Amino acid sequence: MQVDVILGLQWGDEGKGKIVDYLADKYDIIARFQGGPNAGHTLVIDGKKHVLHTIPSGIFREGKLNFIGNGVVIDPVTLLKEIDTLEKIGVPVKERLIISKRANLILPTHKILDAASENNKGTSKIGSTLKGIGPTYMDKTGRNGLRAGDMHEKDFMVKYELLKGKHLQLLQIYNFSFELEQVEEEWFEAIEKLKEYAQEESVYFINNALQKGKKILAEGAQGSMLDIDFGTYPFVTSSNTISAAVCTGLGISPKHIGEVIGISKAYCTRVGGGPFPTELEGELGEKLRKEGAEFGATTGRPRRCGWIDLPALHYACMINGVTKIVITKADVLNAFDEFGVCTHYHYDGKQSQELPYDMVNKNIKPVNISFKSWGNIETDQPLPAELKEYVEYLEKYLNIRVSMVSNGPGREQLIDLEAGKILA
Repeated sequence: MQVDVILGLQWGDEGKGKIVDYLADKYDIIARFQGGPNAGHTLVIDGKKHVLHTIPSGIFREGKLNFIGNGVVIDPVTLLKEIDTLEKIGVPVKERLIISKRANLILPTHKILDAASENNKGTSKIGSTLKGIGPTYMDKTGRNGLRAGDMHEKDFMVKYELLKGKHLQLLQIYNFSFELEQVEEEWFEAIEKLKEYAQEESVYFINNALQKGKKILAEGAQGSMLDIDFGTYPFVTSSNTISAAVCTGLGISPKHIGEVIGISKAYCTRVGGGPFPTELEGELGEKLRKEGAEFGATTGRPRRCGWIDLPALHYACMINGVTKIVITKADVLNAFDEFGVCTHYHYDGKQSQELPYDMVNKNIKPVNISFKSWGNIETDQPLPAELKEYVEYLEKYLNIRVSMVSNGPGREQLIDLEAGKILA
């Protein structure tokens, strides 16, 4: 069997959670392979909104296992709050959730370091979510991180105190005040409760499942343009967000990768600082933000908004090996009679479809064309001609088929273009 992948093709917030939730019925295991609680996957089920930060988006599906892989960094407090919220509405999390013993833990001092570092950058802030993600990945690569499996070991406290001591030394270089005692107490309470949840050695768990013929869906966090190596550096996240990270984040061979399903909004957004060639300023950008309810699921911060960026989308499809695309939030564009599509960049006195190595220090101007919006889509009617034209243009530009279009937040609001009908 192979592992299919779902990931974002922009700067995050593409609507991956809803698509994972819908497709989860076709799989046995849904596995997160990177990122941490800086991600926020929003699902609307029976009119109720649910936001997941660490738990995979298949958790609402009966009979499905949800696996937090070794490439994920876990904040025990955040994870426990997420579990409590789900269990209060009747989701049997203990039956459906498994945690990799190799996943690194976010300590209270990781979050303090994150805040102190970002505060010290002044006007050069990269827009960190202050969840401790970056410092945790730094300790992981520095080979002194604390892992989920360690919480069951006798030397857990020794390892914790050593890492905490290192962090307190680092914090001396910052003029930053913090309180540790209360958050530390909450952290240890969460650790004790998390011990009740299943943990597995991820390499054997995933590969044994594949040998048994289990179908696995790998779920990414953030977006491809935030990848530490291939995103708009340095305004990126601290992990690899592209399909290659599935192998290192779950412990599988590249030969096991099957479909790579890329998710893109019908327009573009990003949170925090960094390059955004198609960003819309003023009333137009504010209207797009309002119509799309573009506020971060994790941070609540207003998202920057702009038209879809096809050079960046083509780039993301290329580095991920995308085999099919899902377009989300198509309904939002109905607020405009016409909307823009960026087909090229203009920089260094030339027009190009390629992204420059350093997008931060380039004066990039988008070259746009216009499309007409399509109005409301009725479940018993053919696809509107304007929407069909837009989809066909995307497919031709990217040389990849669009498999679904999301036309609203609800689980049922999906247009299956492969089946040629609205999904019920």
